[in-house]
Amino acid sequence: AHPRYFNQLSTGLDMVGLAADWLTSTANTNMFTYEVAPVFVLLEYVSLKKMREIIGWPDGRGDGIFSPGGAISNMYAMLLARFKMFPEVKEKGMSSVPRLVAFTSEHSHFSIKKGAAALGIGTESVICIKADESGKMIPADLERRILEAKQKGFVPFFVSATAGTTVYGAFDPLIAISDICKKYNIWMHVDGAWGGSLLMSRRHRWKLDGVERANSVTWNPHKMMSVPLQCSALLVREEVNSISRQHAMHACYLFQQDKHYDLSYDTGDKALQCGRHVDIFKLWLMWRAKVGVVRFSILFLSSLVAFVFLQPQHTNVCFWYLPPGIRYMEDKEEKKKHLHKVAPVIKARMMEYGTTMVSYQPQGDKVNFFRMVISNPAATFQDIDFLIEEIERLGQDL
Repeated sequence: AHPRYFNQLSTGLDMVGLAADWLTSTANTNMFTYEVAPVFVLLEYVSLKKMREIIGWPDGRGDGIFSPGGAISNMYAMLLARFKMFPEVKEKGMSSVPRLVAFTSEHSHFSIKKGAAALGIGTESVICIKADESGKMIPADLERRILEAKQKGFVPFFVSATAGTTVYGAFDPLIAISDICKKYNIWMHVDGAWGGSLLMSRRHRWKLDGVERANSVTWNPHKMMSVPLQCSALLVREEVNSISRQHAMHACYLFQQDKHYDLSYDTGDKALQCGRHVDIFKLWLMWRAKVGVVRFSILFLSSLVAFVFLQPQHTNVCFWYLPPGIRYMEDKEEKKKHLHKVAPVIKARMMEYGTTMVSYQPQGDKVNFFRMVISNPAATFQDIDFLIEEIERLGQDL
């Protein structure tokens, strides 16, 4: 739990996290039937219901499942959206349905396209919607692209809005997107893998206004809520067992239909995989210990030699470092050309010295910049000061 590993930690944030890992390893059972994991099945049931209540769905009604990560949760949502519109696809396959198209922000996570590839819809059927300067999806462009797709004879079936984009930490305008989805009868999914935990924050929850209108939501407690990997949930507004209808194969050696208990507790038939880890135990244990409090900080980087070009919306801080060699260059194109090489060199030196870890990337017309993501609650302002000083030390000769 070194404070200078600023991004999420897989494990060991505190004693509760360590205890969760240890207890989970000792309770290494499977989640496919109630009889082999009765306590964990019930923990998952009550926790998913509570998460749906927090989203804003009345009485926590709906469905849900814990999955290996946000990418799989997003793919589950695509599967459900397709099944809702064309249930025959489960037996007859893609040849039985028209050309489907999905929509997502150009700043969205790559898992949306990966899910389309896995489902046989194809990555070319994912239409990327323009984002504004802050990284938020532009609703007017979404509606325009939906109409274009319909005119071409395609069938829009899925819109994925993002609550906390990977790069800028942007939150798409969920209310406006919901209005468009309702107008054209399209499944609305909210990928809140990164920013969904702000639902637990009185101060920042407004960034997800409209999330209760979504058909499905991805929420990763293993990110901002400090739960050890892996712990990702797909929450669905549809009635109970909506996921089971999509995935169930009724294998008679596991899922006998004449058992003496409620068969909905046999959750194995809801999942794509058969064996499923008891991920819920980590969340439940920490939830009980921390009384639902999410710890996170937005730490603003400021320095004479660092330029934050985007007001942070989440814990993502994007900035350039301007080394002495290019700080006063007047030629803009030449300056950009040199600036593009700065972050990779400094990152390589960081790795060689082993002092800290920061990622970098280009985005659109912006040359390579540092993308500082802070979700480690052990980080302090002193650590941020160290980071800036270390970047300056490693880049002063560039």
